[in-house]
Amino acid sequence: MRRFTRTLVAAALTATVVAGTAGWASGTTQQPVTGAPVGTAAWRADGLPDPEGMTPAQVTAYFTGLSESRRTQLLREHPGVVGNLDGAPLALRYAANARAAGARFAGQQVLAYDPRGRGQAVLVYGDLGRAAHVAVIVPGSDVDARNFAPLARKAAALRAATGDRTAVVAWAGYTTPVGVGLDAATGDLAEAGADRLTRFTEGLRAVGSAEPALFCHSYGSVVCGLAAHELKAKDLVAIASPGMRADDVAALNTSARVWAAKDPTDWIDRVPYIEFAGLGHGTDPAAPEFGARSVPAADAQGHDGYFTPGTASLRAFAAIAEGDVR
Repeated sequence: MRRFTRTLVAAALTATVVAGTAGWASGTTQQPVTGAPVGTAAWRADGLPDPEGMTPAQVTAYFTGLSESRRTQLLREHPGVVGNLDGAPLALRYAANARAAGARFAGQQVLAYDPRGRGQAVLVYGDLGRAAHVAVIVPGSDVDARNFAPLARKAAALRAATGDRTAVVAWAGYTTPVGVGLDAATGDLAEAGADRLTRFTEGLRAVGSAEPALFCHSYGSVVCGLAAHELKAKDLVAIASPGMRADDVAALNTSARVWAAKDPTDWIDRVPYIEFAGLGHGTDPAAPEFGARSVPAADAQGHDGYFTPGTASLRAFAAIAEGDVR
C-alpha cells in the first residue's frame, strides 16, 4: 500500500512539473554511486590503509608522513584512489585525476573523477589552497561528468563576479536525478549525495582551504538540506529549491547562514511544497516562514538563470561568497 501511495504522489508531482515546464520529460531511475573509489581493491592488496576507514583528517596526516617519491609512486600506481581521497594534497589529486579523466577534462583542475555510471566530477576554478574565499556549487538534475558544461558555466560566472578572487568548486560529486520523476521527488539520491558532500567539506578543512559558501541549486538544495547539520560551511544558499527536507532554518541545525533565492518566472514554484510518504521535499526555503535570508532574484529568468552575468542574484552570490554581506 505504501508503495502504491508513493507512486500516486510521484505521478501527481511529475504531472504538475511537466505541465509547468512545457513538457519536461519524465526521468529514469538512477542508482547512486557510493562507496570506495575505483581501484580500491588493488590499493588494499598493496597493504595500503583502507580509504573507507580513514577520515579526511587522517588522510591528510597519512600523506604528510610520506616522502615525495612515495607520493608520486602512489599517484602513478593508484590514480583512481589518490584522485578521490578527500584530505589528500590538492596538487596530487589534480595530477591523479589528469591521468584518470584523460581528455575529458584536459588541462583543468579536476579534484575528483569517478567514471562509474554516468560519471561524477569535481572541478576547481582558482587556487583552492590559497584563496581567502571558497564557493562550492552543488547542482541539481541532469548534471554529471558527461553533461558538465551547465555547471561549469555557473562556476565561471560566479568566479568572474568576484573579480576572480574566490576559488569556485563545481561539485558534481553525486548521482543526480535525470529529468523529472521519482528520483527528483524523493530524497534517496540526495541522502547519498549528502554523505559525499559532508566528507568533501571535511576534506577542504583538512587541507587548510577556507570555509566555503555553498550554492545549492534545485535538487542540490535537497542534498545541502540533508547534509546541513554536518557541513563545514559558512553559508548555505538554496537556489530554485523544491525544499530542503526541513520545516525551517532551525530544523537544519546548522551554524551556517541560510539564504534562499527564487525568481518569479521559475517553474519550481509550481511544484507542491509538501512531504508525504517520502515524496516531496517540504517547506519552500524562499517562503517567509522558513526563515532564510532573502537573495534578490527578480531579474533572473526561469529555473536556470540565477548565475546569468548582470543579474542581481549573481551579484548577491558574489557578495555572499566574499563575505561582504552580514
